[in-house]
Amino acid sequence: MGRLHDSMLRLVKPFTHRDYALLASALIISTFAAGMWAVAMVYQVRRLGGGPLELSVVATSNAVGLLALVLLGGILADRYSCRKIVILVQLLLVLIMSVTALLALTGAITLWHLMLTSFLAGAGSAFFFPAYSALLPRILPPKDLLAANGLEGTVRPVVHTALGPMVAGFLVAAISPSHAIAGIALCHVIAIFVLRRIAHRKEYDAPEPADSTVVAPSVLRQLREGVGYTMRTSWLRWTLIFSVISVFTFIGPFEVLLPFIVSDHLGGDAKLFGYTLAFFGAGSAIGSLLIASAKFPRRYLTLMTACWCLGTLPLAAVGYVDAAWMLFAILLLFGITDSAGMVIWGTLLQRRVPKHLLGRISSLDFFVSLALMPLSMAVAGPLSHVLSLQSIFVIAGTASPIFGLLAWWAGRFARDEIEHPLHSTSETQASL
Repeated sequence: MGRLHDSMLRLVKPFTHRDYALLASALIISTFAAGMWAVAMVYQVRRLGGGPLELSVVATSNAVGLLALVLLGGILADRYSCRKIVILVQLLLVLIMSVTALLALTGAITLWHLMLTSFLAGAGSAFFFPAYSALLPRILPPKDLLAANGLEGTVRPVVHTALGPMVAGFLVAAISPSHAIAGIALCHVIAIFVLRRIAHRKEYDAPEPADSTVVAPSVLRQLREGVGYTMRTSWLRWTLIFSVISVFTFIGPFEVLLPFIVSDHLGGDAKLFGYTLAFFGAGSAIGSLLIASAKFPRRYLTLMTACWCLGTLPLAAVGYVDAAWMLFAILLLFGITDSAGMVIWGTLLQRRVPKHLLGRISSLDFFVSLALMPLSMAVAGPLSHVLSLQSIFVIAGTASPIFGLLAWWAGRFARDEIEHPLHSTSETQASL
């Protein structure tokens, strides 16, 4: 009982900080709105007579907006007030969704309007999340960051993949997609009111130069500084290399080919596929809670790498499952280990990366991790005509463990985590 009590106290401790409670609430509301958009967008495209191709174009516009501007978003998070950036992003989204809803309600909306809305929504994420990541360690002490990241990892999949789509689906079915889009705009209005209640503190803004006469560095110079820090920092460089390879090898099979495992191997329908994704989401929530309720691990780099390596290994068996419960178990385990590693990684960035670089490093992490995702999904389909689904999932499951061990060895993670301990409650800001 004592351990359980301590774990629960550790989980809720971040909410004792008023500004964090406000920031987290705004994040939940914004994530809920993004989940609504995922459904409203689909049915607005269909109402215009669009099919899979048109839907793909609109969805891709969102990814393009995110990838095109996320590096700039990280630079701005290090140059300007992160508190103001997250508020301005919400204001932008209110305007975008309000105009889109008005066009839809009046019947004037076209496909290119939805493409532009989707692009700008992705661009909003490109500025919001680096600013959020940079603001979080300025609000919370280091000892509370693990719990905060764990709670975010728990709530985000539930709100984004379940609650948001469910409410949007209800509005679409009961009224129309345009009313669901209007509901999205309302969510962002609420987020603005919440964010404006965050205190105006100097530490929430980007550090000012010691000499006021010094001209602020250019955007390009700040980008080079962020890339240079990444290349000089062994644990950061090798984790990002591992991340690129891992995402490329498993995200395409997971996103593109998993539905065919459900339909062709298990004889399932969309309902069974939905249950499959639900188990992955449940695993993500469980993994985040488990890590968030514990102390920060002493061997944090080793545990993070082990989670990502061992978590993808069961994917090698996906092509051989002959019962739904087997697939559920694989994706539950995958979700637990993937989210546990992500919570450690997010906390690690916030505690070891210097604060004046955190926005840029967070955006680089975002960019690098997602850069090959479209290519992976584009390759997965044609590859299934050359290799069997079993072979593709074997590759997807075993590539990450191989390259993860290589990164752990080449980056000297075992020595690095001992030389830079983070399990103490004292604030740590190691440099390299």
